[in-house]
Amino acid sequence: MTDSSAAAPATELSLEEAGALAPLITAGDAAAKVADGAFLIDVRSEGTRQKQGTIPGATVVDRYALDALFDDGSADRLGQVSGKDTPIVVACGSVRGSGPVAAVLRDKGFTDVVHIEGGFPAWQQAGLPTAPPAAVER
Repeated sequence: MTDSSAAAPATELSLEEAGALAPLITAGDAAAKVADGAFLIDVRSEGTRQKQGTIPGATVVDRYALDALFDDGSADRLGQVSGKDTPIVVACGSVRGSGPVAAVLRDKGFTDVVHIEGGFPAWQQAGLPTAPPAAVER
């Protein structure tokens, strides 16, 4: 039985430490990977998404529900996760949030997990599509 309370909390990491957890890629490279079919997850809190906005098409994932959402055989497993080779791009507010999530997914056996250097702010600064805070569903 899987512990559905497994968590990947944000931690104090240097950029080098975050990059050691899973490969870091630029926002532009992340967008290209998503355009090629990668599964984009946003692990920011609801409050942060309401303040900053969202990335259209990203699936919001609770970082404290990774077991339920990504484990084989879980009734709550996300449908976009077809196998351990599913390419996954993790977005957060910074690598301090995305790095631990990406590391947990890699520990679960996912072989193609990356996270965005600079997180959502880098995505915005790159001029990539975002939905403004007012458009965030509650």
